[in-house]
Amino acid sequence: MGKSEKTGVAAADPPVDVSEAESQALSRSTIWLDRLKRWGLETRGMQPVPLEERTDTRFINIFFLWFTMNVNILPIVTGMLGTLGFGLSLKDCSLLILFFSMLCCAFPAYCSTFGSQTGLRQMLISRFTFGYYFIVIMVILNLCTNAGFGIICSVTGGSTLAAVSSGSISSTVGIVIISIIAMVVSFIGYKFLHQYERYSWIFNLVAIIIATGVGGKHLSNQVEQPAASASTIVSYGGVIAGFIIPFSALAADFSVYCHPKVSTWRIFAYTYAGIFFPVVTLMILGAAIGGATPNVVSWKDGYDRFTVGGVMQAMLLPAGGFGRFVAVLLSLSVIGNLAASIYCISLNFQLLAPFMLKVPRSLFTIVYTVVAIPVSIQAAKSFFDSLENLMYLISYWAAGYVAVIATEHFVFRGADFSRYNPDHWDQPTKLPTGLAAIGAMGIAFGLTVPCMSQEWYTGPIAKTTGDIGFEVELVLAALLYVPLRWVELKFRPI
Repeated sequence: MGKSEKTGVAAADPPVDVSEAESQALSRSTIWLDRLKRWGLETRGMQPVPLEERTDTRFINIFFLWFTMNVNILPIVTGMLGTLGFGLSLKDCSLLILFFSMLCCAFPAYCSTFGSQTGLRQMLISRFTFGYYFIVIMVILNLCTNAGFGIICSVTGGSTLAAVSSGSISSTVGIVIISIIAMVVSFIGYKFLHQYERYSWIFNLVAIIIATGVGGKHLSNQVEQPAASASTIVSYGGVIAGFIIPFSALAADFSVYCHPKVSTWRIFAYTYAGIFFPVVTLMILGAAIGGATPNVVSWKDGYDRFTVGGVMQAMLLPAGGFGRFVAVLLSLSVIGNLAASIYCISLNFQLLAPFMLKVPRSLFTIVYTVVAIPVSIQAAKSFFDSLENLMYLISYWAAGYVAVIATEHFVFRGADFSRYNPDHWDQPTKLPTGLAAIGAMGIAFGLTVPCMSQEWYTGPIAKTTGDIGFEVELVLAALLYVPLRWVELKFRPI
């Protein structure tokens, strides 16, 4: 009799071939991963793109990406804020949009050239100014900025869907639908995002043209406004800057796979044109819509019920069922912007801590979406207040960021891209400390506070001048960085 029988214990089961089971599971996961790669899934995260992988010569895609990101309702909303929120006349608002956009578009356009020349993403190239550790502060600010724009996109698209459905779909459900579609596009990554942006602008532009054609007869019915004060002009200028300049903090992310042989002027021109033309055109259209909304009963009623989405739906109401279809296209137009924002968010997460580089980029798109949906639902309750405050706050840090990055590049590196060694991206001792950059931005921000005008705070200078925080931060950060960087170079000549 065996020992197991004597003790009353059943004989042990034959050993399981664990290695075979693991091998089968690994094989299945590999098959799925290979399939996703064939569909265009980007597995590379924030790490530098090596020269042999920077082979994309379809440089026109840069233009289409930026064009699609801005051919949607979002610039229209920002334009409406000028006439409906700031009380500017259509003429004054249009001139402000034109001239501030001409200046502000230059910042993201130049930052875009860094990607093709270095193979480094925007926040990664920023380590050569802010250092290995202090860049985390910029990453957090950039995450908040992109998340804020993403929330605005979700709210705008969701409210438009709700308006089209006459209430059968709530704004909450609309926000969920828009967010999930954008998440899928950004989840796959760079190639699919570029392909989506290359063609989706067509539907967006057609929908906007139709909406303008159907409701255009009311655009001349503008509310009479007094002459704009200097404080109102600079305040709304800060809003425009807050819309455009933050693109600088993600610009290089979309050009890292471009072949380095491309002229930097070509990348600059594609990016500048892709932002400038749709932003100016649609912001001015938005200003016209905002100026007419109080005088058009159906538009005002739509705005009161569904904010911006209600106005767009009311504009298309005369077109009947076809107008409802076009309004659906308008609601989906924000996906291009939202998907690009989520893509950059997924990359930025990886720089928060070294261990996060081991987490696949695509998983962070899901994390963001899960967090952003409830925040978007809450933000929808006071949309224009949320938008105005966000634009102001964004413009402050974004102005300081581009000022420091530009000063480092032109003054201390002689505008020479070869002076950025991609191999040093993860070596703290071969990067600047970042004290000069953070110090310049921090001191400049301290001097900017008296120039701020927010719903919750108005500085003593801003009471007279309006909000000039963006302008002050831009100039002071650049001026302060020069002496601070000289001191930094004495201790670490990098």
